Amino acid sequence: MRFLDTVMGIPMSLDIRDAGDHHAAAKEAFALLHEADAIFSPYLPGSQLSRLNRGELTLGTAGALFLEVHDLAARFAAVSGGVFSLQTASGDSDLNGTVKGWAAQRAAQRLRTLGLANFCLNAGGDVVVAGGSGRGTAWNVGIRSPDSPQRMMAVLALRDMAVATSATYERGEHIIDGRTGLPACAFASVSVVAADLTIADVLATTVFAMGPDGPRWAAERYDCSVLAQLADGTFIDAGELRRWLVSAPK
Repeated sequence: MRFLDTVMGIPMSLDIRDAGDHHAAAKEAFALLHEADAIFSPYLPGSQLSRLNRGELTLGTAGALFLEVHDLAARFAAVSGGVFSLQTASGDSDLNGTVKGWAAQRAAQRLRTLGLANFCLNAGGDVVVAGGSGRGTAWNVGIRSPDSPQRMMAVLALRDMAVATSATYERGEHIIDGRTGLPACAFASVSVVAADLTIADVLATTVFAMGPDGPRWAAERYDCSVLAQLADGTFIDAGELRRWLVSAPK
């Protein structure tokens, strides 16, 4: 069964391969994603993030879920030496590098709690898969080329894994290098494969901001693999990426 919704302004899909009717489970998963949008969206004036940026809310009065995501982002800012940023170029608080992966991982965990074992949740290109797509078959997850939405940079065969991508092809140079306060521009695309989409999402943003040293930095410190394309078209990979590849970048 396949379900579609628009959350955080982007299309998200859920493909469930377990037998039975899973409309109720899908509804719960998407409800968690919408809840995250209501809390963290910089475009909704009533979100906790917007209220924090207007000075109507402080970290001391924010909700538990907001603090969970903020604390996660703050830990990565510290471990990356300030590369990962919790702010926009204008100085507003910004948790976009954390919240989508966190929200999708939370939704995937709810599906597992409800007894589902074989599904693929695609949150606007950040993907978490459980089990397989069929009897004995892993999920094939494509990473789009930053040069064209019609081309795949790579295809990965995954079970119980997640992939997150940070890139410039949709939002331009929006990822800030916390060391300089300026947009990071060394990469065109960075994808991270990990067991948890929360970690994959934060690492993809961190590696993108860090530049060419980022893929090895991430692979040496976390159980993850990285595939990145520099702005000049050169590919960099780190970790055990080759074990997942069905088709490799050329």
